[in-house]
Amino acid sequence: MKTTQMLTFRHAPLVALLGVMLALLSTTTNAQMIPSAPNVEARGYILMDAASGQILVEHNAHEPLPPASLTKIMTDYIVARELHQENLALDDKVTVSVNAWRMGGSKMFIREGTQVDVEDLLRGLVIQSGNDATVALAEHIAGGEDAFAEMMNQQAQTLGMKNSYFVNATGWPDERQVTTAYDMAVLARALIRDFPENYALYREKSFTYNNITQQNRNLLLWRDPSVDGMKTGHTEAAGYCLVASAEREGMRLISVVMGTDSEQARARESQKLLNYGFRFFESYQAYGAGETLTTTRVWMGTESEVALGLDGRLMMTIPRGSHETLNAEMTVNNDLRAPIEQGQRLGTLTISQNGEVLLEKPLVALTSVEEAGFFKRLWHHVVMFFSNLF
Repeated sequence: MKTTQMLTFRHAPLVALLGVMLALLSTTTNAQMIPSAPNVEARGYILMDAASGQILVEHNAHEPLPPASLTKIMTDYIVARELHQENLALDDKVTVSVNAWRMGGSKMFIREGTQVDVEDLLRGLVIQSGNDATVALAEHIAGGEDAFAEMMNQQAQTLGMKNSYFVNATGWPDERQVTTAYDMAVLARALIRDFPENYALYREKSFTYNNITQQNRNLLLWRDPSVDGMKTGHTEAAGYCLVASAEREGMRLISVVMGTDSEQARARESQKLLNYGFRFFESYQAYGAGETLTTTRVWMGTESEVALGLDGRLMMTIPRGSHETLNAEMTVNNDLRAPIEQGQRLGTLTISQNGEVLLEKPLVALTSVEEAGFFKRLWHHVVMFFSNLF
């Protein structure tokens, strides 16, 4: 048998009843005043909330396009992963090959045969977008760029980047190498979440190596103090591309624009998306990971009830100021019998707003309940038998 329960949200700060009523009136009005998304001049673009993964704006977001140097975000993700797994260290020495030294395009200006610290090469990759630094790291990790590209594609599949394919570590033009605005947003979100210490490199505005100082090409680092990353790209086929991320008042957004017509355009169009997202939306934590949302009866168990909650924190992206209009409803299976395993799905949480279902999440057991002994199980059988008669 299943029952349905209403669940209240925690609203902070707590205010007087009159204040709540006024807030409800104003937030409901505000929620109805969200304008259409801005017109963005790019072949493909997307705006994503980093906390929830929710998409706020998109256009041709799943169309495979040339990635140019946005590719280097994936290269950096793998380097960061290798550092995290202690397969690599920042002070490891990397010997620069002829192949790395000869790379064209943007360069860190490392010399063939020299040894360079991984940490310097990382800055050369992230800040200077150095193709030579990128190839040197790929060769050091995988033994060759082809093998490294295999690692990139494996990682892409793991992250859910279904429309990306890599053949090199740099984004050097190759018609086989493609990605999408959506996939790039997924990758950026993963890097920010999984390796925040590595992501901190993206806010650095310049890097000096071998007495040569180069500036970060992300113009938004100078224009918007909330922007702290991420990566530019440009080739003739790809146009001008930019993955950008910014944080304001605890909310982080990720924008991707691909195929704009100039450096100024990619910065301008990215700024449009970020400003729109921050102005009209907010990240809202509805419930925390492991938080008990309800309890339900358990038969035949060593415990008489089990706590239910979510397997992770529930972040939502909602119209700014509209959290008071959210409604939560739980459908719970009340005919539960032990054994019950921690994490086992026992119900459903449904969240709606103004009559529209926003999402559904499984309610899971927060603890395990073992099967009781013979006599307790026998007694519960008797009780359940007579209960079902009435």
